[in-house]
Amino acid sequence: MRSPMQAQVVECAVSAGDAVRAGDVLLIVEAMKMEHELRAPSDGVVIRLDCVAGDVVHEGDLLLCVAEGNAASSPTPAVGVVAAPAGERADLRRLRDRERYLADEARPQAVARRHAMGMRTARENIADLCDEDSFIEYGALAVAAQRSRRTEEDLMANTPADGMVTGIGSVNGPVFGPQRSRTVVMAYDATVLAGTQGMRNHAKTDRLLGIAHDQRLPVVLLAEGGGGRPGDTDMPVVAGLHVGTFAAFARLSGVVPVVGVVAGRCFAGNAALAGCCDAIIATRSSNLGMGGPAMVEGGGLGVYRPEEIGPADVQHANGVIDVLVDDEAQAIAVARQYLAYFQGSLPGWQAPSADGLREVVPENRLRVYDSRRVIEGLADLGSVLHLRTGFGVGIHTALARMEGRPVGLLASNPQHLGGAIDADAADKAARFLQLCDAHGLPVITLVDTPGFMVGPETEAQAQVRHVSRLFVTAAKLRVPVFSVVLRKGYGLGAMGMTAGGFHAPVFTVAWPTAEFGAMGLEGAVRLGYRKELESRPEGPEREALFQELLAREYEKGSALSMASGLEIDAVIDPAHTRAWLARGLAGARVRDPAPGRFIDTW
Repeated sequence: MRSPMQAQVVECAVSAGDAVRAGDVLLIVEAMKMEHELRAPSDGVVIRLDCVAGDVVHEGDLLLCVAEGNAASSPTPAVGVVAAPAGERADLRRLRDRERYLADEARPQAVARRHAMGMRTARENIADLCDEDSFIEYGALAVAAQRSRRTEEDLMANTPADGMVTGIGSVNGPVFGPQRSRTVVMAYDATVLAGTQGMRNHAKTDRLLGIAHDQRLPVVLLAEGGGGRPGDTDMPVVAGLHVGTFAAFARLSGVVPVVGVVAGRCFAGNAALAGCCDAIIATRSSNLGMGGPAMVEGGGLGVYRPEEIGPADVQHANGVIDVLVDDEAQAIAVARQYLAYFQGSLPGWQAPSADGLREVVPENRLRVYDSRRVIEGLADLGSVLHLRTGFGVGIHTALARMEGRPVGLLASNPQHLGGAIDADAADKAARFLQLCDAHGLPVITLVDTPGFMVGPETEAQAQVRHVSRLFVTAAKLRVPVFSVVLRKGYGLGAMGMTAGGFHAPVFTVAWPTAEFGAMGLEGAVRLGYRKELESRPEGPEREALFQELLAREYEKGSALSMASGLEIDAVIDPAHTRAWLARGLAGARVRDPAPGRFIDTW
């Protein structure tokens, strides 16, 4: 046996004449502060030993010779055998002891209080969100930066993971595969220091956000918590306004899907992160606000209970919350569904019955109807997820699938203002277009609008700026748009619903019930034929002329007339709409994203 390197002999485990077995340690040499074991290659007897402890040897120097043979026949016992440990190694035991603090079982009282509120722990939510055994946790051993005021045992027991569980797991992996399903998950733990943002969990957040940006991984944020934490004393921080968490989180907008889940109380910094998300899913019992009771009181604005600040019903109606659910279990289920739209197409799907679409729009052109029935009649069964249902109700926005492919759906709502587009509906639709465009989802618009809402009260709400967002947003879309006019296609509002004009979409088709005009036809007749109408006596004679002129305008603005003049591409049987859309989607192209895109928080 020769020396494998330049080293110093630190131990000779055998002497000349010793019997050895294959694998026995014969010598230990040290190089660069590291010890190397030299083991017997086979059974035999040591017949020569050319070194002693303390010798410096060079690579290739002869160290000892072993004569191969039956070591068992030698009366000399074998030496240097590595025995199996009697118990767990000390280093592993220390790790196991430390990890026990992380489990929910280590804090039964805190968990019991959580369950008594009808809520789940952060780790329970993550286990439900991520596929089984797929979550790998980053920064689990962190504790609050409060060693100057608390013992190590106290910190481990009461501030595990510094109040935030972060890592990467698989969501919907069995459906979309390991690469598409990888997701960054960050969950504030409300049972630890009220889910506040400590300096260590800021560092954990920043670490995961960097990975999400670099690896293009979607992010799910469980945002419950009270915002910044003033009690961290170990860091040389005055105000902490230099932390990069908020900028790093915002930088993901338009780059990867980012979804926030809110249960319980979510205030201040936690709420700011939730507000940066593409979509917010919240429970009915949640509260969401930029300042909790302490901040409100500190600002001299009064004393309020947490439940009075940003309750879910208010935040749903004003557009902050996209999807309102009953509890955390439903919130997690919706989060999984939401992510799935951005993970790819499904190989299997079930089409709804198409015949019912023929009866959705009433023959009486003045009768309202529920355009959500059209969405359900076009999308794959069970695939529709409506967003921002409490806000901007003049337009429905939904994620859905068409023959397995994810799409975005915009639909006029004739049950609200006759389908006229007000400021809230325009804001909602424009942001939804940004969402679809950022993540490559084709858009289908279902049009039934008399135009943009008008009037002194409407203009007082900055209508000019709000509705124009539809035009500037659509002008930059990289995803294809397909438009179907169900009934009314009037004026600038109809153009706003068709990406800026009827020839902007890949195709614009109409149902036989559709009618078109530069403005509402009744108003167009009264304005355009005012002289003729006023020439007739007020009463039946003037009304008869009005109806006659109106009938002419209806005929001129009918779907068949529009198609014959090539202002739209076709008039189709409503039952054939899904087939048209499926064929269009099959050949649609999504262009590469432009740099610097983001999704407006509003």
